[in-house]
Amino acid sequence: MPTSESTSRILTIGHLVESLDDGGVAAALGDLAVAGPDAGFRVVVVALAPSGHSEVAELLSRAGAPPVELNVAPWDPRAVLKVLAAFREHGVDLVHTHGARPDVVGSAAAARLRVPAVSTLHHIHEHPADRGDQLRRTAKTLARKRFMTRTIATSALQRDWYRRAAGSTEGLSVIPDGAADPGEGTAEERERLRRGLGVADHEVVAVSVAPMRRGQGQDMLLDAVAGIAPDEPLTVVLGGDGPLRPWLESRVAADEALSGRVAFRRSTDPVALLRAADVQLHTTRHDTMPRMLLLGHGTGTPAVATRVGGIPEIVTRETGLLAPVDATRIADELVRLTRDADLRARLGAGARRRFLDRFAAAPWAARLGDVYRSAVGVAGAPAAAELDTPEPVGRG
Repeated sequence: MPTSESTSRILTIGHLVESLDDGGVAAALGDLAVAGPDAGFRVVVVALAPSGHSEVAELLSRAGAPPVELNVAPWDPRAVLKVLAAFREHGVDLVHTHGARPDVVGSAAAARLRVPAVSTLHHIHEHPADRGDQLRRTAKTLARKRFMTRTIATSALQRDWYRRAAGSTEGLSVIPDGAADPGEGTAEERERLRRGLGVADHEVVAVSVAPMRRGQGQDMLLDAVAGIAPDEPLTVVLGGDGPLRPWLESRVAADEALSGRVAFRRSTDPVALLRAADVQLHTTRHDTMPRMLLLGHGTGTPAVATRVGGIPEIVTRETGLLAPVDATRIADELVRLTRDADLRARLGAGARRRFLDRFAAAPWAARLGDVYRSAVGVAGAPAAAELDTPEPVGRG
């Protein structure tokens, strides 16, 4: 049981992730490291696997929280001891895990340290493959309830999945991810992007910065763009990177309709592209709480996105347009936004407001701080039951 502690002490929270890859779950921890001290905690990040050059590692270092990379191979029996040593060296008060292997290793390390463990769900398992898969997922959820002091879902959809598997939402909090304020784009930034693309002032520039890997929907986006009439004043920029990039580039180069409208930008700063864009595109086939959509909202850029996973909890009718996983419907919504400058302005302003109200780093850190203080037993912290997400009305 947690013991009562002083409300004034800054807690040290040990975050355990698989790696510091820029597109992974650790991407938001740099922002959390900056916002944490004002919410009563500091962040220590330990990664099980190395990542090479990492923007996340650089951001954490600049925030005064240089990460620890352990180079632990999968199922290395020394993993728990290495994590234990790293967290003990930093004097962590609580372990916060992110991902399957970090959950297992982190909960064991927390038990050895005699500190609470908290875990964030980063994926949605909507459709079990078969009965055996369903049983395995249920067993993992029940183990989570036993070994974790609290589980954090980032979306209501995750909450509902967790409740089906666990039987209740006891010990579960819904806390959407947050991000540092990227700031709104300026006319000068938009002008620079247009100049670089060679597009006219009246053209609409729509940007996708999703990673170019399976399931992210760039192939479907290209299908949508190919179906748009050539006289629409629209240029599409694909600014992400990943293993599918060569294939996507080859497809665009081989299609005259696409090559005249689609450009690639290997930007190291996707936020800069979003700040200069008129529209953000996020046409993934599945996603939970995509960070790039949060950042796009922060730049005041209206979105055209697919209605999947947790995306409708980010993109609402006040911030963008949602479409089913269908190229024709995506094209329809993109054309609608291309033709209506007033709608773009209204939705962009709504996106900016929603980011500041719901997804900014400071309130995100404050909500996590309540969870941490409650788990550790800080005097005056919310009781555990106060942090439980309410059971859906009408369900037992």
